[in-house]
Amino acid sequence: MDDRVTLLGIPVDSVTQEEAVRMLHRFLDDGRAMHVMTPNSEMFTEAARNPVFRAVLQRSALNLPDSVGLIRMARWTGQKIAERVTGVDTVERLCAELTEEHPVFLLGGVEGVGGRASEILCARNPRLRVVGTCAGSPREEDVEEILRRINDAKPHLLLVAFGAPHQDIWIDRHLPAMPSVRVAIGIGGTLDFLAGVQKRAPVLVQKLGFEWLWRFIHEPQRFRRIWNAVVVFPWLVLRYKAFPPPFKVEGRERV
Repeated sequence: MDDRVTLLGIPVDSVTQEEAVRMLHRFLDDGRAMHVMTPNSEMFTEAARNPVFRAVLQRSALNLPDSVGLIRMARWTGQKIAERVTGVDTVERLCAELTEEHPVFLLGGVEGVGGRASEILCARNPRLRVVGTCAGSPREEDVEEILRRINDAKPHLLLVAFGAPHQDIWIDRHLPAMPSVRVAIGIGGTLDFLAGVQKRAPVLVQKLGFEWLWRFIHEPQRFRRIWNAVVVFPWLVLRYKAFPPPFKVEGRERV
């Protein structure tokens, strides 16, 4: 698939929500290990100062644009992203369509959240098979036990909710050690939404591009993260456009 734009030297896939879900089904059927990311503006800001995370974004199989900010900055640089493809909607739609053929493992979140999310997802789709949940953490001392549990469960789809950048660096490092996993997605706070721990902004607020403001009103402690997304990220795009840095985009497998 060649419909990609580039922001801050990082490729973003211009696909619709429907196309994204269809591609994930194909990845699961193909059987190759694929790392899928759902970057937002804040993650791009992190990537600008974190070369390890930037390299992970550059070589992931699919980068779904989970931010109105990415769409606006692409337009400002003369590019076009089809639409916002949120991690929450993608995971919900994918899990609503999966059958026993492709088992799922939920990793991350606080204790009990994965189990609750599993119950809700399976109640919506009785054919969905969640073969394990684990709170875990990206700490090195937890890796061996997490990998053992995942490999014992043999999932095809792994959803990791450690938060960015930790979840995606963890997937990038350990995906080869999980031979059954065909698709691994870093889902951040999606697990909390799936479990009903957090409420999403109203649909109209999301469509207008003011979800960041809604979340700031309800979670003022997120001020620094919101600042990075709505102020720092546009500034980085402006600076990058005027003075492109020397690093290059790594090659990615064509999907």
